[in-house]
Parts: sequence; C-alpha cells; structure tokens
Amino acid sequence: MEGVGGDAASVVAPLAKLRNDFTRTFQYYLDRSTPHMVQRWLGTLAVAAIYMLRVYYVQGFYIVSYGLGIYILNLLIGFLSPKIDPELEVLDGASLPTKGSDEFRPFVRRLPEFKFWYSITKAFCVAFLMTFFSLFDVPVFWPILLCYWVVLFVLTMKRQIMHMIKYRYVPFSIGKQRYTGKKSAASKGRIVD
Repeated sequence: MEGVGGDAASVVAPLAKLRNDFTRTFQYYLDRSTPHMVQRWLGTLAVAAIYMLRVYYVQGFYIVSYGLGIYILNLLIGFLSPKIDPELEVLDGASLPTKGSDEFRPFVRRLPEFKFWYSITKAFCVAFLMTFFSLFDVPVFWPILLCYWVVLFVLTMKRQIMHMIKYRYVPFSIGKQRYTGKKSAASKGRIVD
C-alpha cells in the first residue's frame, strides 16, 4: 500500500516542478518587458490583428468578438478611472484636487497600464483559442451586435468624460514637464546695443 502513494507522489513532483519552472520563466520575461511599453503594445496589436484575420477568414465567432469588445471596454474604464473615485469615497484627505488652490496629487489609475496591457493581451489570446471550437460559433446577426457595442461605447465614454470634467482630472500625461528659466531681454524682442 505504501508503494501506491509513493508512485502518485513521484508522478506529481516532476509536474509540479515543471509548472513551477514555467511560471518562474514566464514571470521573468514578463518582468523584463515592463519598461518596453511601445514594444509590448506593438506585440498586442499584432496579436489583435491575427485574431481579427482569423475571425474574418472563418466568417464567424461574432459573439466571441462582442464579448471581447465588452471586456476591453470594461478594462478601458478601469484604466481611465482614478483609483480613489471622489464620487464613491468619503472625503478623507485622499481625494483628487478640485480647486486651483488644492494641493497637486498625481493621477493614480484604478487599473495600471501594465495590468491593462496584460489583460488585453490575455483576452485576445483566449478569444483566439476560442475560435478553434465550434461550440463558441453561435449564429448571430453581427451588425446588430456591432451597433449595440458602438452605442454602449459612446454612452460609456460620454459618462467617463463627464466624470473627468466634473472632478477635473486628466488620465494622461505627455512625458516629464520641463521648466525653462526666465527669458532674457533679447528673447523678449528688445534690441540690446
């Protein structure tokens, strides 16, 4: 009887080691990709293009694409929203500045850029894999789904933009702010003899 338990443990141990090694290697490369934002997004664009080509050539899986679109819209809302929503949180000093005299606080996203990228990439990969199973190819009239998704996108973005205007935050920054020194007399248009 002892041999039976030992055999099962001897089979599980190499599988657990293999899974652990794969997870560690995957995490290593994921960590190395963190500072390379442009290359990561270009890779995701390539994955999205492959998915779209697959759906186009198969002429199906529109319900999978609709679900993918809804999921990406949900991720986009998390990416554009502040971590501490002034509408939902009790003002305890950790809110966004709403007046010009308020202290500047940097914008902290509810969903950071790296997690946003990783989630979108995983979603496209899962959707691509789903296109190989006819179970997910539900016959639907795709123009209706497209129109419904566009309406949903417009209404959601309108609500998000109104929230941004109401609480005066911009979820984007264009690099590091640069300060210039005082302008000299020559640069102000005065001629100095």
